Amino acid sequence: MAYLHMFATLLHLITLAMLFIATMEKSWWVWDGMENSDLWYNCRFDNFTGTWLCASSKETDWLQAVKALMVLSVVLSSVSFLVFLGQLFTMSKGRLFYFTGLCQVFAGLMAFSAALIYTLHNKEILQDSRELASGHFGYCFILAWVCVPLLLCSGVIYIHLRKKE
Repeated sequence: MAYLHMFATLLHLITLAMLFIATMEKSWWVWDGMENSDLWYNCRFDNFTGTWLCASSKETDWLQAVKALMVLSVVLSSVSFLVFLGQLFTMSKGRLFYFTGLCQVFAGLMAFSAALIYTLHNKEILQDSRELASGHFGYCFILAWVCVPLLLCSGVIYIHLRKKE
């Protein structure tokens, strides 16, 4: 059972790191490696200076929804981890980690909703950017989708996990 606790903790930390990277990094949509867009900025690589030139993304309702859901997912997963650590030291033997598991499941549903909105409404979100046909989804978008089943599985593991001494 100790291995299951360690596995759940490790899965939680890995998923939380991936979720944070997916939310903060700058690669949700990519055009030929020289220009990309994320939840916060549209960036273009300047060959002359060798730096990225970034401007704030145009705020659309869909983009604000994706931002809010991804940030909420990170917050819920962080709260879930802190509650899990607290429960390890305060909860009596044989009890289940319901609250921790439910927070993880809700974090997974928030990440799912954000990725689904970005998938279905990327034309509206990237309306002032270059032609979408010449671009593709970036690694942060894929990372957000990978986090969804990991968060849901982690939540189910926490719900079934019992505290042992």
